[in-house]
Amino acid sequence: MIVVGSVQCGSRVERGWRDHRGQAVPLALVVVVLSMVLMVAIGSVGGLAVDASRARTAADAAALAGVEGGRSAAVRLATEHGATLVVYRASGPADDRLVTVRVRVGRATATAAATNRGP
Repeated sequence: MIVVGSVQCGSRVERGWRDHRGQAVPLALVVVVLSMVLMVAIGSVGGLAVDASRARTAADAAALAGVEGGRSAAVRLATEHGATLVVYRASGPADDRLVTVRVRVGRATATAAATNRGP
């Protein structure tokens, strides 16, 4: 074997290069798998954000409908917005009613309240 400075020349170096061939394949597989896991996680978080937004909209609509039309109107509006009415509470006389609702869309829930009291 010939040593020049810190560089080795000869058959050992050539065998060393051959021994390291294919090392990029496992690394590339790890990167691909991690990328796929990250995409699934981002999709899941994005889906939850969409469900939360839809739940807030449905809760607002159901509460407003509940003030004027009662529980049946709240259920109808929640359903039209793709939500399930979980809780419906109404209190007060017809001209001073407070309605509170909770709806569920997917894994998200939202609560809203509405009243017909004047300003």
